Amino acid sequence: MNNIYFYIAKTFKASLLVVLHNYMLWRIVAALSEHLSTAFRSTIHEFSREIDGTERQLELGRLCLTQANKHFGMALGALFVQEHFSSHSRAKVQELVQDIKHSLEVRLQELDWMDAETKEAAKAKLQYMMVMTGYPDFLLKPELIDQEYGFDVNEKTYFKNILNSIKFNIKLSVKKIHKEVDKTAWLLPPQALNAYYLPNKNQMVFPAGILQPTLYDPEFPQSLNYGGIGAIIGHELTHGYDDWGGQYDRHGNLKQWWTEESFRKFQKKAECIIKLYDNFTVYNLKVNGRLTLGENIADMGGLKLSYYAYQKWVRDHGPERPLPGLKYTHEQLLFIAFAQNWCMKRRSQSIYLQLLTDKHAPEHYRVIGSVSQFDEFGRVFHCPRGSPMHPVDKCSVW
Repeated sequence: MNNIYFYIAKTFKASLLVVLHNYMLWRIVAALSEHLSTAFRSTIHEFSREIDGTERQLELGRLCLTQANKHFGMALGALFVQEHFSSHSRAKVQELVQDIKHSLEVRLQELDWMDAETKEAAKAKLQYMMVMTGYPDFLLKPELIDQEYGFDVNEKTYFKNILNSIKFNIKLSVKKIHKEVDKTAWLLPPQALNAYYLPNKNQMVFPAGILQPTLYDPEFPQSLNYGGIGAIIGHELTHGYDDWGGQYDRHGNLKQWWTEESFRKFQKKAECIIKLYDNFTVYNLKVNGRLTLGENIADMGGLKLSYYAYQKWVRDHGPERPLPGLKYTHEQLLFIAFAQNWCMKRRSQSIYLQLLTDKHAPEHYRVIGSVSQFDEFGRVFHCPRGSPMHPVDKCSVW
């Protein structure tokens, strides 16, 4: 009998090694095939079409731009910043960030589910949070940009250039293993249309690429800026206190800083949000409320923080003038701007893949789920109490 167990274990181990070997080879092929000839790129495109519904291959010109952006992101970022992002815009965004942070500080004091000890720790985390906007300062000095790219590039050997870039960045990562973490490092180039919060650094980053119309413009009415980039700033901010970011303290250490009572109450509120999103369906497929919990909490919280911050801005500066030719008030425009943040059209394959693997809910539910659980939305748009967009019982963390 022991010999049978040994044989089964040995066979299973051998099979597992084959699977791992094949998987590693596949990952290499999938990553590098787009840099090879047309035959390789066409084959990998067929695979992508089945997975996410992509109909057209990238044209060579756009493919080259995409790869230049991927391997020389900071160098291109320096050109982008010079052309599309001024120091004035950077300063205005930093003011907006402070308004959103102040809004969270006020909300912390008003919460009924956090006890005094947890509130103090949460406030300390907020004060320690590092916020980086626009671009890293070294981009203003060409000689420092050159230091980012210590690998050979030859205009006649494209594929080798790609391999040189990959090798260089792997070696760079290995060198960092035994060094102190650089909390000022950027993970995205400034032209990226994205933002992020890193709990292990307690750091938020908003590249210049996302600080553009329609999300932000220093000349926009503030209602649009607060509903646009303001809600995204609030979104990233609340990630520091969700089911993932809340596990890290103000220094970015993996440490439990909540009291048991506060955490228990948080979990109860989170369960309400999970159930809410579990009831959403696309193509008869359910949204996974637990998988998307952190992002849903951040969407709801970001909207509320931006709304309250805008109310403070109005109190400090006075009401904004109505926009000519529009019937909407500025309060309504804030919610419309928030909804526009998530305007997107997806193919059915992409939605199916998103529902299975993405921690973000489908975009239209990111909007509906957030606004329907906020009393102020119902008031501003005169939704009847008890209607789908203004239910009597609402889920709320922030």
